[in-house]
Amino acid sequence: MKQIHQFVRIDRRTTLLSVMLISVVIEEAKGASLLGVADDFAVLGATTITDAGTSAIFGDVGLVPGSSITGLTPAMVTGTIRINDQAAIEAKAAALVAYNSLAGMTTTQSLTGELGGLTLTPGVYTLASSATLTGTLTLDGTGISDPMFVFQIGSTLTTFTSSLVALLNGASGDNIYFQVGSSATLGTNSQFAGTILANQSVTLATGASIADGAVFALNGAVSLDGNTIRVVPEPGAVILLATGAFPLLAIRRRKRPKTAVAA
Repeated sequence: MKQIHQFVRIDRRTTLLSVMLISVVIEEAKGASLLGVADDFAVLGATTITDAGTSAIFGDVGLVPGSSITGLTPAMVTGTIRINDQAAIEAKAAALVAYNSLAGMTTTQSLTGELGGLTLTPGVYTLASSATLTGTLTLDGTGISDPMFVFQIGSTLTTFTSSLVALLNGASGDNIYFQVGSSATLGTNSQFAGTILANQSVTLATGASIADGAVFALNGAVSLDGNTIRVVPEPGAVILLATGAFPLLAIRRRKRPKTAVAA
C-alpha cells in the first residue's frame, strides 16, 4: 500500500512539472515581441469592429475607445473580447509604442510600390508611399536565429486577390511587422503573415487570412468578412509537447536515487 501511495505522489509531481515545461516552451517559442502586453491580441480596433461573415479569431479581441463590436461573437474567438477594459487600454498603448518604434528603425533598403515577385532577406524595408501585393512576396529567413522583417509604409497597404506572403528558412510571422501610415486592406483569399499596425483602419475581404500575426487599427475600424487570424500557438503543438514532455520527466523522476526520496 505504501508503494502505491508513493507512485501516485510521483505521478502528480511529474504532471505538474510537465505542465510547467509546456508553458516555458510555448513562451520561449513566442520569443521577445515588440508588442509587449498587446502580444496576445489578434485584433485591436479604435472605433468599431465588424464581421460580415463568420470569422475565426485565435487570440484576444480589443476595442479602445469605441464601444461597438458587431457580427463577431465569443464563439468565434478563442481568447477574450475586451471593450475598454484595462487589458485593452494597456494593449493599445503598447501597440502605439510598437508602431513608433518600428517607424523609427533605420532603413536597410528602400522599395517602391509593388511587393509581389520579390524575395527579401531579414531587414527594414521602407516604402515612402503606398505598398501593394500582387502574387507572392517571399521572405527568406536565411536560416539565422529569429530573423526579423519590418516594412515601413508611408501610406496604404493593399493586397490583391489570392496574394501570398511565403516564408522560407526560419522566417516566422511572429517576427514580421507592417507599420502602415494610413490604412491596410487585404484582398479576397489573401494569405498573409505577420502583424499589421495601421495608423487608421484595417479591412480584410472575404476569406483573407493571417497566419501567426495580428491586426491593429490604432485610430480607425477593423472590418472583417469571414477571416482567420491566428496569434496563438497551434493546439496541436501543445498536445505534442504534452505527450512528449511527460514521459521525459517521468524517466528523470524515476532515475533519482532512493535516498533522495527518503530524505
